[in-house]
Amino acid sequence: MSTGNEFEQFRKTFFEECQEILSDLDGLLATLAADPSDRECLNAIFRGVHSIKAGAGAFSFTRLVGFSHNLEAALDGLRDGRIAGTDQVTQLLVRAVDTLAAFVEAAQCGAEPRAGFGDELSRDLLRMMETGGEERPIASAAPKPEAATASPAGALSRFRIRFKPHWEMFRHANEPLLVLRELRQLGTCIIACDMSRLPAINALDPEESYLCWLIEIETVASAARIEEVFEFVEDDCDLMIEPMDGIEYPVASPAEEPAIPGLVAGEPEEAAGVVRANGGEEGAGKARGNNVSSIRVELSRVDRLVNMVGELVITQSMLAQQIADLALAQGSQAVRGQEDLAMLTRELQECVMAIRMQPVKSVFARMPRLVREVSAKLGKPIRLVTAGELTEVDKTVIEELADPLTHMIRNAIDHGVESPEMRRAAGKPEEGTIELTALHAGSNILIHVADDGGGIDRDRLFRKAVEKGIVSANAKLSEEEIDELLFSPGFSTAEKVTDVSGRGVGMDVVRRNIVKLGGRIQVQSALGKGTRFTLVIPLTLAVLDGMIVAVGTERYILPLTSIIESYRPHPRTVRVVTGGMQVAAVRGEYVRLVHLHDLFGVQDAVTDPAQGLVVLVETAQGNKIGVVVDELIGQQQVVIKSLTDNFDPVRGISGATILGNGRVALILDIEQLSAMSPRTGSERLVPLPVDVAA
Repeated sequence: MSTGNEFEQFRKTFFEECQEILSDLDGLLATLAADPSDRECLNAIFRGVHSIKAGAGAFSFTRLVGFSHNLEAALDGLRDGRIAGTDQVTQLLVRAVDTLAAFVEAAQCGAEPRAGFGDELSRDLLRMMETGGEERPIASAAPKPEAATASPAGALSRFRIRFKPHWEMFRHANEPLLVLRELRQLGTCIIACDMSRLPAINALDPEESYLCWLIEIETVASAARIEEVFEFVEDDCDLMIEPMDGIEYPVASPAEEPAIPGLVAGEPEEAAGVVRANGGEEGAGKARGNNVSSIRVELSRVDRLVNMVGELVITQSMLAQQIADLALAQGSQAVRGQEDLAMLTRELQECVMAIRMQPVKSVFARMPRLVREVSAKLGKPIRLVTAGELTEVDKTVIEELADPLTHMIRNAIDHGVESPEMRRAAGKPEEGTIELTALHAGSNILIHVADDGGGIDRDRLFRKAVEKGIVSANAKLSEEEIDELLFSPGFSTAEKVTDVSGRGVGMDVVRRNIVKLGGRIQVQSALGKGTRFTLVIPLTLAVLDGMIVAVGTERYILPLTSIIESYRPHPRTVRVVTGGMQVAAVRGEYVRLVHLHDLFGVQDAVTDPAQGLVVLVETAQGNKIGVVVDELIGQQQVVIKSLTDNFDPVRGISGATILGNGRVALILDIEQLSAMSPRTGSERLVPLPVDVAA
């Protein structure tokens, strides 16, 4: 690989890390706004900005480095307690991080921000450091228990520092010179380099670390502030910091290294004032062992691995079928071997699928900024509460979640949460609350978007639908059917069009995107109390737990998560209604029957539901349909193959798979089946009767 390509690879990695850091900063700022005394949160924000600054310096993004340095200095003031943690300060930090993101985006695109961009905000940050925000300091700004207390204001203290990098420091792209330069910014330094371990040039290992530095510094900074200079390299070096002014500090054991000839470094038993030390290779190894290591892999490589494992699963299924056919001739040993292979294949598949799994945190982290912007624009104070950010789901699913959640959050702020005046009149706090949570439920992930607003006014919703001609004025709709009007294309309850809502584009797009993922949306609402939308989405789009059903000579797959039950109806419970449609009475309600042989032209299939089976399934809208089949073959996890990639799309079919006998089985799309009329297979919605006698 050429040097230019290597540089571009590092550059790409830097911007990927920047995006991750900026995404995390949104959530951290929301946490800091709720609790300005959260020191851990403040430290995490500081580390994120520092990482961007360090990387930007390596690539000579001068303006990005300059702005991030000002932001870093302001954050340092917050950590030291020199700046008070007020709402005004938090809002300034939010603006600063937004500007930082703009600088990163410009650098990534190779563009130069306009002249003066960010200058005013930099001046605001500097002014904040001068004024201290407010007179009241941050309560949590006290030093950590293990850190030394700061010297009195303006008093000079002297420290002796022994800094010996390990070879891992260079491997991790850290430069001791940059650490020493940052240290010199804290005060007057005398720096001596020990080269006693440096071998002859012919014996030099270019990957080894031979140098060690002894520094004496006179500074007004605390020992804790000196520690922070080494924060990013402390696991890759031997470090000892001791006072030279007689102040007592907590004791830790330094590395057992010989003293530097000619310099007073202190023996271990004499270093009674050591603030921090990382002891030798063993200590460093333990510190690194506690970190979670990860690698970056191109998604195309993971996709290829997933596809190969899918082929392995298919081959294993075919082998299982062949062994089952020859079981009597081959004996039970072959069957046991096949069972072991099936178990190992399933475990391998689960491990590979886990590679694609990522926490929904990457999507959730974008929402605090959205809430801040929209709530400020509408004049509604909103508090966003998130939970379950570490719930994992397939990367492909995560990429498709951002737009639906954005629409739903905006909808909750605009339509769900009332104005402060209306909330006061209703006896509610002026600040509204939106909850965004995620959790696992079987092979699905449930994402709840709930607000404590006024709930759905179903009378008003129905009147709007009548005005727009979506339903007739004399239609008799249940509460669930009225709620479904929210997802009608072009429907909106907004009184006027704004840049937030009112154009009738939103919830229909949400449903379309969620259904495309194989999921569904459920709505619960109580007038005056709030509304909760629940997204039910499969964890992965690569495999599916399904039920194999037979229809004539064909085999189809029904998603297992959609199946409620299967049964054989009594002939007296089945009726034919308008348009030739059949319905069946099931525990007091009537369910439309869908004949697969009728929709797909299958020959030699059972046409009488009483002679076959009805599989009761639930659609995304919560409605039920009965799928008429000949028999159930069995449950199986199948590998999904896209029809659009290999063939033309077929209505009512979401994909295909290969069974153990080598035959292709089509995977049924429950949502499309519910909207297909009998015989023609065309999309024609037929209203269900409400007064059919059993």
